[in-house]
Amino acid sequence: MTVRRNVTPWASAALVLTALLTTSCAGENPDAGRSEANPPSATPHGYVEGAKEAAEQQSRLLLNDPDSGNTGVLDLVTGKVHRTAEVKDAVRLGMDGRFGYLQAPDGTHVLDSGAWMVDHGDHVHYYSAPTRDVGEMPAGSQAQIRSDVAVTAVTDENGRTVLYDRGKLEKGRIATPRTLRGTYTGAVVPYEEHLLAFANRGGAIKLVVLDRKGERVSSPDVTCEAPRGDAVTRRGVILGCADGALLVRAQDGAFTAEKIPYGKHVPGQERATTFRHRPGSDTLTAQAGGDAVWVLDVAERTWKQVETGPVVAVNTAGEGSPLLVLETDGSVHGYDIATGKQTARTKPLLTPGKPDGSDGNAPVIEVDRSRAYVNDPEGKKVLEIDYNDGLRIARSFDLDVKPVLMAEAGR
Repeated sequence: MTVRRNVTPWASAALVLTALLTTSCAGENPDAGRSEANPPSATPHGYVEGAKEAAEQQSRLLLNDPDSGNTGVLDLVTGKVHRTAEVKDAVRLGMDGRFGYLQAPDGTHVLDSGAWMVDHGDHVHYYSAPTRDVGEMPAGSQAQIRSDVAVTAVTDENGRTVLYDRGKLEKGRIATPRTLRGTYTGAVVPYEEHLLAFANRGGAIKLVVLDRKGERVSSPDVTCEAPRGDAVTRRGVILGCADGALLVRAQDGAFTAEKIPYGKHVPGQERATTFRHRPGSDTLTAQAGGDAVWVLDVAERTWKQVETGPVVAVNTAGEGSPLLVLETDGSVHGYDIATGKQTARTKPLLTPGKPDGSDGNAPVIEVDRSRAYVNDPEGKKVLEIDYNDGLRIARSFDLDVKPVLMAEAGR
């Protein structure tokens, strides 16, 4: 494998981030006022056994070629690829920030990327550890998998849901799951030590809140026709519905659900059904049919439709960053979200023409705080784009893995 490099902002930010982490963590250290006669604990704040803590984001890209089964993890700090167990016929690669879930018709392979972050609100901890294969879950390609720091919820195509102990995944093994009673429509989403689900009640699809044992603890008075698509943000969970979205939040121990309607009739084929965003951002994107993109501003509770060319993939870092759209001309286009006008465009990066994508294998745009990544399966490479510098190509990673499926970990 060869790597072509440009200077990244990570190294220059390391000292600043180290200072911030040290200051923030010291401020919450419960032992800060102890005397020498009463020494502090030997375990420092943020310590995680078997992992190294870093001052900068330890991003890694999980890559898979369904045809050959070749699978690897590209370390974006070192530029090295770590090969892992082969996984053939995968049709989907899910990601929960640390673990990748390669879903094939006969089961799901769990891969520990070895990179993750812990957000404490006023500061963030970044960790790295060796990449490893965890094992197999009996969940097929149609299952919907969602996680938080405690549990991984797997909902099959019949609406049955099981919960896996995510702490056991962190130790490198898959424990026997616990099965929830009843069936649910769409994905079951872990949130705030509870589970958000949709249940059919007399023909109406209603939101229910379950505890981790599967017992209903709340049922906000809202319905959601044809639920599809979800995203966890700092302001709550977004759940896609036929007429827009629901924003579900936990406040003072109670759960509330607020509708964010499109404000107009939207045909089914133009609905937002798969949300893409930078973790931690409140700006969500989704395809709006073939030639446009939805942008959902969770803070403002507004939808905006941006007319683009034919869309292959979309994402944004939010917070004033451009809307990034990979179009069928093979180029990434940047749009100003407020005006909808194109502001930048790369040269063609991929072979023009939209892949079928019906099985989830179309190229994607992954976004973190300073860079975007686009996988080029035919060219066997990944391109790193500085979206704050006119979509400049910052690095190009030539690979020995055909990156048909790609997901970013460590954010």
